[in-house]
Amino acid sequence: MGAIEAQKKVRRKPAPRAVDSETQKRASDAPIPAVGPIIRRVRLQRGMSLQQLAEAANVSIGTLSQIERNLSNPSLGVVTNIRQALRIPLSALFEDERSEGDPLYDPKFVRRAHHRPRLDLGPQHMVKELLSPSVAQDLQFMTLILPPAGNSGDQALSYACEKAGLVLQGTFLLKVGDEESVLNEGDSFQFWGAAPHSFFNPGQVPTTVLWIIGKTLLERHL
Repeated sequence: MGAIEAQKKVRRKPAPRAVDSETQKRASDAPIPAVGPIIRRVRLQRGMSLQQLAEAANVSIGTLSQIERNLSNPSLGVVTNIRQALRIPLSALFEDERSEGDPLYDPKFVRRAHHRPRLDLGPQHMVKELLSPSVAQDLQFMTLILPPAGNSGDQALSYACEKAGLVLQGTFLLKVGDEESVLNEGDSFQFWGAAPHSFFNPGQVPTTVLWIIGKTLLERHL
């Protein structure tokens, strides 16, 4: 209770604007891509049937079909199972419409604030904004935006990589193994991702976390 009350005292600090207000408005009005159609497209590119992918990802055919048709928002754990079965990094599930013909096109090592691909995992979970540019290899990072009660899902996460982060706004309850801690704005963390871990927003306002992931032992992922 004390941590949540302390969090309420935190007020957002104005951030410098990198682009003009009209560009900001266009970016904020852009729809957040759903993950279902992307999963379906990759599955078909892999020549996999619904049943084959469902078995490989350890999910039911009905659940996978609903995800692909945007009738269900999968948890982070389910998305992980699916992308691992498809053998793709999580970044492949983000849509980025930027091209070299774009007047705002930048070198590949740059990711502008108004060109962040977004992945919506549903109102009970979170929205992810990709911060890493396209050249990212051994280190990738993003922001996690969790609504009140937003969480990582019922299934604990576990990847063989190093993870770290910084709470930019709100309250963030992080559990790693048998330990848990409530973090507030400005608090940071780092842990070995193979340990089962999960997170939750216990506060009354959205929580934003800078989430950093190192290179995995088996694959590059986000």
